[in-house]
Amino acid sequence: MWNERLWGRAAARSGPRALCTAAVVVALAACGGDGGGGGGAGSGDSGSAGGGGGTAAARFAATKVSVEPVGANCSHGGSRIESGIDANNNGALDSAEVSGVQFACHGAPGTAGANGANGSNGASGSAAALALVRIDAEAPGAQCAAGGSRISAGLDLDGNGVLALAGEATSTSYVCAGANGSNGTNGTNGTNGTNGSNGSNGTNGSNGVASLMAIADETAGANCTYGGKRVSSGLDANGNAALDMGEVSRTDYVCNGAPSADLNWVAAADSTQAMAANTGYLATGDTLVTLTLPASPALGDTVAVSGAGFGGWKIAQNAGQFVSARAVPHVGVWAATPLTGGAFAAVASSADGQRLVAAQMGGNLQVSTDGGASWTARESVRQWTAVASSDDGLRLAAAADNSQIYISTDGGANWAAQESARGWTGLASSSDGLKLVAVAQFGQIYTSTDGGSNWTSRDSTRVWDSVASSADGTRLVAVVRGGDYIYTSSDSGANWTQRESAREWRGVASSADGLKLVAAADGGRLYRSTDGGVNWSPVGPSGRWLAVASSADGRRLLAADHPGRLHVSLDAGASWTAQGTSDTWAAVACSADGTRLVAAPFNGGAVRTSLLGRSSTGTAGAASGGRYDALKLRYVGGGEFIVVDHALAAPLRLE
Repeated sequence: MWNERLWGRAAARSGPRALCTAAVVVALAACGGDGGGGGGAGSGDSGSAGGGGGTAAARFAATKVSVEPVGANCSHGGSRIESGIDANNNGALDSAEVSGVQFACHGAPGTAGANGANGSNGASGSAAALALVRIDAEAPGAQCAAGGSRISAGLDLDGNGVLALAGEATSTSYVCAGANGSNGTNGTNGTNGTNGSNGSNGTNGSNGVASLMAIADETAGANCTYGGKRVSSGLDANGNAALDMGEVSRTDYVCNGAPSADLNWVAAADSTQAMAANTGYLATGDTLVTLTLPASPALGDTVAVSGAGFGGWKIAQNAGQFVSARAVPHVGVWAATPLTGGAFAAVASSADGQRLVAAQMGGNLQVSTDGGASWTARESVRQWTAVASSDDGLRLAAAADNSQIYISTDGGANWAAQESARGWTGLASSSDGLKLVAVAQFGQIYTSTDGGSNWTSRDSTRVWDSVASSADGTRLVAVVRGGDYIYTSSDSGANWTQRESAREWRGVASSADGLKLVAAADGGRLYRSTDGGVNWSPVGPSGRWLAVASSADGRRLLAADHPGRLHVSLDAGASWTAQGTSDTWAAVACSADGTRLVAAPFNGGAVRTSLLGRSSTGTAGAASGGRYDALKLRYVGGGEFIVVDHALAAPLRLE
């Protein structure tokens, strides 16, 4: 989503928001109680005993922290820290008891990013983490014998304005209460004789010394590189309810984090322009504005572009550079490979997307070891209908209509015929290529556990169309054409369970764990399951869906509409983006991470490939958008710029 704070639409962010939790009252020190009175000695007969003095209630020093609004005391607001003696012992610092007031003020607001022209917003840097201080009551114990306050300090990493004791507090100090004064001793009894006068009361015990704390701004310097807060504490030796310089016994610093570099925004109306590091560009031209990435960026360098003119913008690349946008809605450019002609029926990919195998009906098996840049014809001309690949792309399986299953263990250089001639329509492989599953039209399901040397028939005769497997070959899913159901197995094909509804199922794909499945219905919807096929829900638009492919984690999906466009999902099917141009697509496949895609047409066109979520490397690659589209990139090394923010009226175009 577009970040208004990042791009400058919102008002400028203020400085540090608060030093501690607002309106918190904490007793900082226990003061001494009055001592008991001693009786004086009487004289004369029957003198009465002098009375023992009573003990007065202890009184405590207290602090109250509350929000200070913008005004004369704090030009940008802040915190008001009041202290005094809790004379009435009600546990709160009343207004009449306040004897000292301090202010901890916010810094000046940061500068807002410049607004883009024609409604496009400028960008501002993200805010540095702010220093916070938190005060909590400390019960009598090991830290403070008579109780007191615990002062925690640290950076507000999550930006919620509250210092969490776990994860954010990096330093802790204690301001302890003074002990109560001891009681005066009782007076001695009067001697017998006449009634003596009562003994006088003993003198009061002296009050305990209050502990105080002061919080002040710390300017940038040796103690805090980027400034912060200075927290001073000590005993109020002179009893004036203020912490004087000579009374400070401890000083702590809570420092601000390093600020993020903001972008300097400039207008770009020229048709071609080189980009400078840490600069944003407003593309104001009525024709396409082409901006080339910095040739020698440093780690962390940031650039941005915002479309303001009707011509839109294009970010060009230097040699070795590319743009990664895997979590951004985008349209990849589907490049035609040299493999053309014939009616393609199936395609499979290795885990890295470099080794590909494509099956032609009435042609050869075609193998590529460079992601589709070049192809080599293998095996013989047959009515090839299905192919499958191990993760390394060396163990391959291919099936032909009314023919056998053919196995290769050397990446397609050599093939051996296995099983019997059947109307094979689908093949799937485990990651190691040893567990295989095949389906035949008007036949059964067949499984192998030894790389295709031996096969076992499973389930019943149906019009099977497609099959998929988990990485370990344990969880399988197969679909049936002609108004039948989806069938799943969790024991490598020994037993099968009917799932979902009777539809014209034409394709199915599985995640590596076999729990996240997607199935294609011709003349219907795509259907998704996250529990191994027990429950299904429709996703995506309606269409004549013929083929689907899934990344290993099940999040990136590719589906083929017939005739129509290719559709990509980055969120496990929740949303879809149409890709490329319309064609009569017959088969699709992808790498394990879902970034390298391949699609084969049925009408004799070219097999095409695309990089999902990234541009091509070098000067041939680019990212482009239109008016009101905006993009922010950060250099992370190795020629890679990643998208760190975006606002797109249409999916980002990656070449």
